[in-house]
Amino acid sequence: MPIRRFGAHRSLVSSSKTLQLSYGFTKKMNVSRSGYRVFSANSTPASTELAKKITERLGVELGKSVVFQESNSETKVDLKESVRGQDVFIIQTIPRDVNTAIMELLVMTYALKSACARNIIGVIPYFPYSKQCKLRKRGSVVCKLLASMLAKAGASHVITMDLHQKEIQGFFSFPVDNLRASPFLIQYIQEEIPDYRNAVIVAKSPSAAKRAQSFAERLRLGLAVMHGDAHHSESDMTDGRNSPPSTRTTAGHTGLELPLMMAKEKPPINVVGDVGGRIAIVVVRFACNRISGLFMWHQFMFLVLIHMHVKTKTVNLTLELRWDCPFR
Repeated sequence: MPIRRFGAHRSLVSSSKTLQLSYGFTKKMNVSRSGYRVFSANSTPASTELAKKITERLGVELGKSVVFQESNSETKVDLKESVRGQDVFIIQTIPRDVNTAIMELLVMTYALKSACARNIIGVIPYFPYSKQCKLRKRGSVVCKLLASMLAKAGASHVITMDLHQKEIQGFFSFPVDNLRASPFLIQYIQEEIPDYRNAVIVAKSPSAAKRAQSFAERLRLGLAVMHGDAHHSESDMTDGRNSPPSTRTTAGHTGLELPLMMAKEKPPINVVGDVGGRIAIVVVRFACNRISGLFMWHQFMFLVLIHMHVKTKTVNLTLELRWDCPFR
């Protein structure tokens, strides 16, 4: 490929499309020579918009494919171009229909594998079923199942953001990049909240204190923890298979006596920490009804939400309580 130089300006000339480099501005490059392709795994507006922004930033074209549902509700993927010997990135956001999005991702991954793609990298900002990463009672670790399905379909790498637990990376048989949203959120707090020095970071539950502590330490702020409520969070639920059982005598061992397990009973919701007269910055991964209690009595509050994959009812409830607050 010949290179012509004109002082500070230089241009790369190829037989097909050209990549113009002029004072830092980049245009579309020859996708056949880039060595990688970017595809969107579904046709939802959110996924398409994200994929377009990524390709515009990279200066490549979005891969041509068709993802649709057959009349019998089966997922079908048609690739409209060759990916032989190339690294392929699949952009997949998770809409409200989580299971359909998973099938779209798996079918497209397998289609790319069948088309002889060299490496298949899944870009999944919110990894579905990540909350089901622990064995509860007689359930199953669904997150491990999904990791195995991706590997079986042909994925060789996954890029995600803020997994529910860091240990989830051990479920995969290939590399996983767990990116963090905290640097961008911390920068936003510093730039958009003028009096953030008078704020306090609030964890919505004791299990979320570690994540909130990271924000508090980087912002040099205090930490408060919400505790209570009758609802048991996932991390506080009791594994029903553990000993001791709820009855004193077990079946089949009439002579064996075990101490009874005392049932959990949480007090009404309260906050451990000093939040009086301060701006409350609540750090959560998902919006939940628990945080609505803080809106009722606190004057100023900011909600730092990492994943916006929540029920509309929850969001509307939170906003309604916020704007009906007499202190606003």
